[in-house]
Amino acid sequence: MNTVARTRQARTRYYTAATLDGFIADDDHSLEWLFQVPEPGNEDFPDFIKDVGAVAMGASTYEWMLRHLIGADADHPTPWPNEQPTWVFSHHPHPSVSGADIRFVSGDVAPVHRDMRAAAGDRQVWIVGGGDLAGQFYDAGLLDEIIVTIASVTLGSGKPLLPRRIMSSSLHLTSALRLNSGFAQLRYDVRSTGSFQ
Repeated sequence: MNTVARTRQARTRYYTAATLDGFIADDDHSLEWLFQVPEPGNEDFPDFIKDVGAVAMGASTYEWMLRHLIGADADHPTPWPNEQPTWVFSHHPHPSVSGADIRFVSGDVAPVHRDMRAAAGDRQVWIVGGGDLAGQFYDAGLLDEIIVTIASVTLGSGKPLLPRRIMSSSLHLTSALRLNSGFAQLRYDVRSTGSFQ
């Protein structure tokens, strides 16, 4: 278990959207389901992102962003959406994005987290996804909070929100909100960690 003290002001958070049946992407790692919802359900995002100092994401999330956000229009590519340094966890090489601070890493999340914390300073570390990456931070004792916005959508199968067995004693529900768009947002403090795979 990691014994490094982390304050409420500088936390590592898994902030994501999920379907009602617990998936963050479909079987092809696509997030298209989220963009088909009439209202986005992310009215809290502008305040959230202001307090983020470093970002972590898995290779599938990064690849999806390259295909569907950055490179959607080859003649007018969209700029990388994050100003913060972004660590992409992958076992394979990937193209970078011009002008973006993207760092490709692999292996144990703990040493990478130290670099992310140093870069973030007193701001938050945001784990974008996927669920297994968030689970690796949990396993290492480095996940402080889970913030999940639940959409009124079901997929039946796909990539799970958090593919770990985590007992309720490890999670403390701090809020449950109905957002203006009709989404529900749940926030959990992660009280303790362990390997519940």
